Amino acid sequence: MTQLAQMQCEPCKAGGPQMSESEIRDLITELPDWNVDTVDGEQCLSRTVKFKDFAGALAFTQQVGELAEKANHHPVLTTEWGKVTVYWWTHKTGGLHRNDFVMAAKTDRLLE
Repeated sequence: MTQLAQMQCEPCKAGGPQMSESEIRDLITELPDWNVDTVDGEQCLSRTVKFKDFAGALAFTQQVGELAEKANHHPVLTTEWGKVTVYWWTHKTGGLHRNDFVMAAKTDRLLE
């Protein structure tokens, strides 16, 4: 994870190539708390993080939002009482890109 968390997002082009299944399998091993899911037919990374209360969940949501703004790469965030679910995928490619793994690793860093 350390290596991914230190990387920066690279610009993506619309319709660019998606990651292969073997690339995804290799990188997901570095993110043990994340899942590869499919939402509306597109692969994404997802993780649900639990908190003691709504305030903790809301503070984490804000941190992820600030991280996303800096990288210009934005997730879907679902904030509920005591938990936040984060979904990363690259809309321009219609699936997963290395950037999503980078941002997932950076998200994990927020929890350290």
